[in-house]
Amino acid sequence: MSERILLSVVIFLTTLLVGLAFFWDPELPERMMPKPAIAASVDFTLTSADGPVSLKDYRGKLVLVYFGYAYCPDICPTSLASTAAGINLLTAEEAAQVAVIFISVDPERDTPAHLKEYARFFHPVIIGVTGTPENLAEIAKRYGAFYARQKVETAGGGYVVDHTADTYVVGRTGQLLTRIPHGATADLVAKEIRQGLK
Repeated sequence: MSERILLSVVIFLTTLLVGLAFFWDPELPERMMPKPAIAASVDFTLTSADGPVSLKDYRGKLVLVYFGYAYCPDICPTSLASTAAGINLLTAEEAAQVAVIFISVDPERDTPAHLKEYARFFHPVIIGVTGTPENLAEIAKRYGAFYARQKVETAGGGYVVDHTADTYVVGRTGQLLTRIPHGATADLVAKEIRQGLK
């Protein structure tokens, strides 16, 4: 009798693990986040090393907005490098009509001064900003962006931040146009920028 119960438990657990392996999608939380309403305001004012930065300050330009953090081990550097490479493919006239705002969702570690240094490493046009946890959460919600702090097993009790890896494209009049997916090539970034500039 006990062998039968044990066998039933093993079969159940095996089926469960196979099902999880088949259907598991680590990006599911991001995709489940509601997309922002077309009419929703995506304006914000955050803090940079040089003072307040408002999205409204960039009316007339195409603005790329990226949510991340400077201590990100791989996703943020990859995305920012692709964005910078895409901007470098533009003509000087096109590039002059583009701004990039890197919003840190890790205000505990990312000071405005550190963000300035980090953002400029990738491209001089990138501006690093952050704000209060409450302000950042409200802004991310309006964009439909996701982020969540995750503890990691280290001696110092560190953490990483899981976050949306897409880049948001805001048009000249402040409307959200589209998202550039993580992993986009420089050519695709340049193409999306040119499309937004039309």
